[in-house]
Amino acid sequence: MKVLVNNDLVRREDVRIDFEDRGYQFGDGIYEVVRIYKGIAYELNEHINRFYRSAIEIGITPPQSKNELKGKLEEVIKENKLLDGGIYFQMTRGVAPRKHQYEKGITPNLIAYPLYFTRPEKQQNEGVSVLTADDLRWQRCDIKSLNLLYNIMMKQNAHENGAFETIFIRDEFVTEGTSTNIFMMKDNVIRTHPANNNILNGITRMKILQLLNKEHITYEEKLFTKQELLDADEVFITSTTSEVMPVTKIDGQIIGNGKPGMNTMKIHEFLLEEINTIQIEAL
Repeated sequence: MKVLVNNDLVRREDVRIDFEDRGYQFGDGIYEVVRIYKGIAYELNEHINRFYRSAIEIGITPPQSKNELKGKLEEVIKENKLLDGGIYFQMTRGVAPRKHQYEKGITPNLIAYPLYFTRPEKQQNEGVSVLTADDLRWQRCDIKSLNLLYNIMMKQNAHENGAFETIFIRDEFVTEGTSTNIFMMKDNVIRTHPANNNILNGITRMKILQLLNKEHITYEEKLFTKQELLDADEVFITSTTSEVMPVTKIDGQIIGNGKPGMNTMKIHEFLLEEINTIQIEAL
């Protein structure tokens, strides 16, 4: 495996991380995961734009331009002959003596490497169960930072209890999952949490909203409660790795008829058609 370390592609076994890197000690950094289909990075520009937004929000100035970063990520894909999976990249503030505060002028550290996984077709076809939990995270969830401890705790809790995901509830309203955005459908209207500081505006979330507009499907970016979620006709979650994932059970309660909803499956088809079109255009 070849890994990008700042501007160099090196073998994984040759990667060295300084123990005073602020990402290692404080989680002081940002990251992205991009889906790869047939060697093509899907929505790469959108991921890079969000990456730079996160960097600006926490005061990191990437040394590479967006085009330079894009070129380096494409090198990682090509060098690793990555056809299906993803690419992970992160940037930390850099190496500095361990203090909470930091001096200006620290050189950020960039790392990127391939992820090997495939579409979770079985779960997409059968639907998944999820749990809910209080949203105890900080209130800048719009920044895709390395600080994911509570997300990890709740994801692990879901895993240990046979669930796919945990959905967060803040002040009685549903926000998002540990690594997903959530949608519900009631009476042919789709609802999802507004893109504010309480959620990460997912790249797949944004794409789904574009497709809903294109297909003239009514939706609202509007708050909804846990009870409204439980009473929904259909529920699905979205992410780079899950695409569109039907939710058939929440906290043990069956949603709808307990099977992936027809509208959910159709929306997933719209996304797959979009992905296939981009692949064809890239050839």
